[in-house]
Amino acid sequence: MTGMSFLEHLEELRRRIIYSFLYIVAGFCVCWWFHEQIFALMQKPIVSALANHGMDTKLVYLNPTDAFNMYLKVAFLAGIFVASPFVLYQVWGFISPGLYRHERRYVLPFMFSTVGLFLAGGFFGYKMVFPAALDFLIGWSSQFKPMVTIGEYTDLFLTIIAGLGIVFEMPILVFFLALMGLITAGWMWRNLRYSILVIFIIAAIITPTTDIMNMCIFAAPMILLYLFSIAIAWFVHPAQRRKRKEKSES
Repeated sequence: MTGMSFLEHLEELRRRIIYSFLYIVAGFCVCWWFHEQIFALMQKPIVSALANHGMDTKLVYLNPTDAFNMYLKVAFLAGIFVASPFVLYQVWGFISPGLYRHERRYVLPFMFSTVGLFLAGGFFGYKMVFPAALDFLIGWSSQFKPMVTIGEYTDLFLTIIAGLGIVFEMPILVFFLALMGLITAGWMWRNLRYSILVIFIIAAIITPTTDIMNMCIFAAPMILLYLFSIAIAWFVHPAQRRKRKEKSES
């Protein structure tokens, strides 16, 4: 990679992007075949919350095209997730030539950890945060008749689940930034208090409710991930990598 010209880098990047796009299209086609089953899984939290308060569990739509557009969105985003291991492999294929030979064996841990962290964040939101938030919101407004549209619910669901999934990718982001020498573990530790403040601000933005408890539920795993990311930053920083390389050669 270091011996490639700028145009060759761009050509390599273009090739990786085209492959990633084709994988996403294939994932969309697969998920479109199961779009009804996917949405049935998505609407379980709202159905349970409505049933717990004795309300009608049937979601509504306002435009004849709403259902079709919603299924397209769900299938597309699910297709991105299905294709994510193959897309991540393209990402790794682009950056791996710039790594030491012994570091290229991390491709499988990188892919599994990226998908695993996203799944963990989504599962955390789907099983704990989202149902609790819906139950709180519906119970708070129980004197009204809810008319939840499929489009609005889908947007809310994807915001919470995908938002938490992306937040749980913090160690991966730190991995790349530290790998390029842009941040260090010492810098992250010195700015811990400011990072916690930013985490609570992000949690306040993501959470659909205004209560402190839900915000803390969002923020707690993010703080733990930040502390874990400090260890990752120390391990993959170029200074530590050079030391390990020199030690292995001596």
